[in-house]
Amino acid sequence: MLALYSCGDNDAKKELAEIQNETIDDRIFVSKAQFERSKMTLGIIEEKSFPVIVKTSGMIDVPPENRAVVNAAMGGYIKTTPLLIGDKVRKGQALVTIENPEFVSIQQEYMEVNEQLTYLKSEFERQKTMRAENITSQKSFLQSESTYKTAMARYNGLRKQLQMLNISTASVEAGNISSIVTIYAPITGSITKVNVTRGTYVSPATAILEIINNDHIHLELSVFEKDIMKLKKGQRIDFKIPESSTETYKAEVHLIGTAIEENRTIRVHGHIEDESGANFLTGMFVEADIVTESAFAKALPETAIVAFEESFVVLKLDESTSDGYFFKQVEVNVGSSYEGNAALTSLDNLTATDKVLTSGPFNLVADE
Repeated sequence: MLALYSCGDNDAKKELAEIQNETIDDRIFVSKAQFERSKMTLGIIEEKSFPVIVKTSGMIDVPPENRAVVNAAMGGYIKTTPLLIGDKVRKGQALVTIENPEFVSIQQEYMEVNEQLTYLKSEFERQKTMRAENITSQKSFLQSESTYKTAMARYNGLRKQLQMLNISTASVEAGNISSIVTIYAPITGSITKVNVTRGTYVSPATAILEIINNDHIHLELSVFEKDIMKLKKGQRIDFKIPESSTETYKAEVHLIGTAIEENRTIRVHGHIEDESGANFLTGMFVEADIVTESAFAKALPETAIVAFEESFVVLKLDESTSDGYFFKQVEVNVGSSYEGNAALTSLDNLTATDKVLTSGPFNLVADE
């Protein structure tokens, strides 16, 4: 048993000698071996820039011209819908086809009016010539004029309807009549919504598909009324997408809304510096800091400051010997933090030339 106690005591002494972290005269001693093994570093207080920020949130969005809802000019039944959510489409590409017997009626009426126009125009010109020579009556001339212009109005109206339905008037005039029309993509982009299936009846008010072009995206932020006066165009925005990444991205205030919404916020439009730097998607939630101004303050790295017993402390180098370093525990007042640095609101216990343990103080303070 004495041998066991002796072995245990030797092991404890050996471990204590290896760690060499003890408190002497209210000072913490760290041997040079431990200092190097734990990759500790020393630093001094430096002047750093700390931004004054407005915290806000919002989403990734696209300009209105980059978003399109596809509707039918006239009601009908969906004949084919080959596209799925996520499919990429080009402007002018066929999206869906719609069938309706009314399409046939419009084409038939157009053909009839088109055929009548030749005769009505000829009759109008004849009556016009005869009226100029007082051969025909004013009533006959006005009647032929009215008939021709009425037919011309019907012709133009029907022609416009066919164009809206993407039906070729040249094809109709050649006698080709179809009950099926095709709807084409108004913009290039990706399908984000498909609201119909084959056989679904759609009216002109029905949103068939939605297409979004992500070539140009921006931030749409909501800023509370109390912070509005601090904002101006050109201010930097630091934003994160908390659900997807911890990385911070850069943007710039481009437009500031001119009307306060019902929830007492105002819209701020921000341009992203590197839109291709990440896989941004429309609708992503973002948390953003708008930098309204910058202020300089004395600062230390956040790794140098330890929260200890409802206060903050740092380890100031008190003495350096051939064996190691002696540190004193000094209480500090901490303000805002930015990019890994913490501002010191007072320097009562420190001077600009004091060296501080900037890496590794947490375990030393905790051990004490």
